[in-house]
Amino acid sequence: MDVISLVIGSIAVFSGLMLDTSPMMIMIFISFVGGYITFKMIPAMTEMFINANLFGIDMSKDTKQKVPESTGVICGVVYLTCVFLFIPFPFMDWFVAQHYNSSFSKDAFPHNRLAEYLSALISICSMILLGFADDVLNLRWRHKLILPTLASIPILMVYYVTYNVTVVLIPNPFQTFMGTSFNLGVLYYVYMGMLAVFCTNAINILAGVNGVEAGQSLVIGFSIAIFNVLQLMGDCCYEEHLFSLFLIIPFLSVTSVLLYYNWYPSQVFVGDTFCYFAGMTFAVVGILGHFGKTLLMFFIPQTINFLYSVPQLFHIVPCPRHRLPKYNPETKLMELSWVELNENGKLAWILVKVLKSVGLARVKEENEKKYVNNLTILNLILLFTGPLKENQLTLALLGVQIVCSILALFIRYPLLWIVQSFEPHV
Repeated sequence: MDVISLVIGSIAVFSGLMLDTSPMMIMIFISFVGGYITFKMIPAMTEMFINANLFGIDMSKDTKQKVPESTGVICGVVYLTCVFLFIPFPFMDWFVAQHYNSSFSKDAFPHNRLAEYLSALISICSMILLGFADDVLNLRWRHKLILPTLASIPILMVYYVTYNVTVVLIPNPFQTFMGTSFNLGVLYYVYMGMLAVFCTNAINILAGVNGVEAGQSLVIGFSIAIFNVLQLMGDCCYEEHLFSLFLIIPFLSVTSVLLYYNWYPSQVFVGDTFCYFAGMTFAVVGILGHFGKTLLMFFIPQTINFLYSVPQLFHIVPCPRHRLPKYNPETKLMELSWVELNENGKLAWILVKVLKSVGLARVKEENEKKYVNNLTILNLILLFTGPLKENQLTLALLGVQIVCSILALFIRYPLLWIVQSFEPHV
């Protein structure tokens, strides 16, 4: 916990000193206070969650004690409180100028920035509500697709009235045929809406092992923060990346605390509430910070997990409720989990054979029945490594996440500058 706090503090303080702005330093202070409050609130409220029947049983442990679930809502509430308290400070220069200059025009107030800030809070608050509703009511998958789309409307509307850039840049090798840029028009808004849906659900389907949800979110959050700081060293989109940092720093603070309690052996479960809260926070900063395509590169492991899971998500291959790796109580290790194949599912057999032929799936036979491993990246890691302890599996996944984030930054800077004759800002 101390190491995580030190790293977060180092990045945050470096950002504040580099920018030399009082709002950044205020946000750093508020975030640390928020992290401390979260650190105290989670253990204080665990009994309350259990009494409200918001608990689960850790399927990867020998003990069957009740573990508080949906504690991600505590992080969400503290995060919103931090950001609400911070609302006046980015506009403090305007308030000071108006107070000391009677001729100062009220029209000079940056209404666009305030609209971006408030729309971000509306979208994030909506997803925290959806996540908690899912934890309590166990919503169907169609609701999990529709509601994030509705929650993204405020930020898409603000993007339209403040920026409305729907042009994508064409790499040098293709400029002869397609020109330097291409206007997607309304399709760009469809893409951003789908980005919000993907971010909120991608973390939710890569879950089930202690520390995975909060861990991957923390790595992605750090990646965004590093990217923002690198962009602030340039001469473009300063306000957008500063806005992104304002939202990411308190997220890192509360998430690091949640990871501390959710790390193996987990004292709490984060619940769908945290997954949706984290995903929408990333979508908001990506869309309003104008780096949606770069954001998507930070989700490489989640994208791989989604593509690998498609046969089960679309029920081509049978999809059980829980697809997490199986805990072996004799060896104390996490092993591949299996699902029985339907003999009449010809398309499923074709897909499984293709995956097996390239080493991405394993098939076994028991009692004249055939089984295939559940198609998740966690099972895929175990397919290559063999059985692992639960914390080792989490570290392996986070290692993949870190490597992919480094790869994303390499693609975003050295590689992209090679294939484009001008610096991209998305």
